[in-house]
This record gives sequence, C-alpha cells and structure tokens, in this order.
Amino acid sequence: MHKTNHQYYIYIITNKKDGVLYIGVTNNLERRIFEHKNKLIKGFSSKYNLDKLIYFEEHQFIEEAIKREKNMKKWKRAWKINLVVKENPNWDDLAKNWYN
Repeated sequence: MHKTNHQYYIYIITNKKDGVLYIGVTNNLERRIFEHKNKLIKGFSSKYNLDKLIYFEEHQFIEEAIKREKNMKKWKRAWKINLVVKENPNWDDLAKNWYN
C-alpha cells in the first residue's frame, strides 16, 4: 500500500436547524460545498435546499472515509443530531465565510 497525503471529508449539510440532513463524502470539501450552495448538482440536496455545512471530519484514506459515511447513513437520526450538536451546538453554517 502506498502512502499519500490526500484528505477526504465526510460532511453533513442541512437547510435549517433540526432540518433535513444529508451526509456525503468528498476529496475537496470547499468545492463540494460550493456545488451544494449553488445547486450545481441536481438531486437530493438541491431538491431540499440543503446548503449549510454543519459538520465535517477529515480522513486520510478514501476507504475509511467511505466506510464511515456508509455507517453514518445507517445511524438513527438522533445519533446524527447528537454528533452535530456535540461539535456545532447552534448548527452554524461552518462554510458561511468561505466564498466572500
């Protein structure tokens, strides 16, 4: 197995506090959130206007990021909310100042 310096991100976006949650994985969090905010990709997130980054975590290897994402998607909603609240109690948009 070769060593790489790549970063992969699991993220959770929403439309409002206690709103619909979407969990995704990406190798470029800034670009991916930009795509969500600007509705550049049609699908679940654009349909429900999900554009607020409320949680993310970094992983070094894509395999572990995908495994974590799949596990998180199976979690009960309450577990996902607890994860967000622990790190971001006000459900602030963590990316709100990224694109000024």
